Amino acid sequence: MVDDRENTRITREEVLRVAELAKVGLDPEEIDPLRQQLSSILENMAILNQLDTGAIPATSQVIPVSNIFRPDQDRPSLPREDILANAPEALEDSFKVTVVLEEDEALRMDNPAVP
Repeated sequence: MVDDRENTRITREEVLRVAELAKVGLDPEEIDPLRQQLSSILENMAILNQLDTGAIPATSQVIPVSNIFRPDQDRPSLPREDILANAPEALEDSFKVTVVLEEDEALRMDNPAVP
């Protein structure tokens, strides 16, 4: 078995990048403790990866599981006016919501080629 724990150290730059992707603001004093916590988690995962799980079926369950979904059924929806009456704000026939992403972020999501 190979010990991968040394490869699990996370850098300050990686913490900052993950925080940026998750849209989480970090104070400078939070970075090092978070780096240590994330590194510890990855170290423990590396230890678990060393376990021989070859004899364990990939989809094993401890308790029986059954599908609880009902079949789809066509039925009329509520009138649009009734639904929009519950909206804090409506624009034409839609809910109006506040902007979540800045315009340049939305462009990057629509087109991964945009840097």
